[in-house]
Amino acid sequence: MAGKFECYADKAGEYRFRLKAGNGETILSSEGYKAKDSCTNGIESVRRNCVNPDRFVKKQTDGGKFRFNLTATNGQVIGTSQNYSSESGRDNGMKSVANTAPDATIDDQT
Repeated sequence: MAGKFECYADKAGEYRFRLKAGNGETILSSEGYKAKDSCTNGIESVRRNCVNPDRFVKKQTDGGKFRFNLTATNGQVIGTSQNYSSESGRDNGMKSVANTAPDATIDDQT
């Protein structure tokens, strides 16, 4: 199964997307957007920026978990990963986003 972006409205009425890998696991989640068009633009920004390794920012939580942000050229965070228990898990998550996002379909759940 190919990956997909799910576009949905959260409980606060904001639009969000999540990128799911072919196995159905969420590998990237967005912030909330006031307008659906802004959410769609966020998905397109993921597609453009995920092919550049410099757009991924590696993080470590205070609890010792690992995660990453995908940023736009202006440094704004486009999406955030889940927490991983290891650096290698985080790095594999980054690769998964880079491999999945460019061809992922959009599942509009709004």
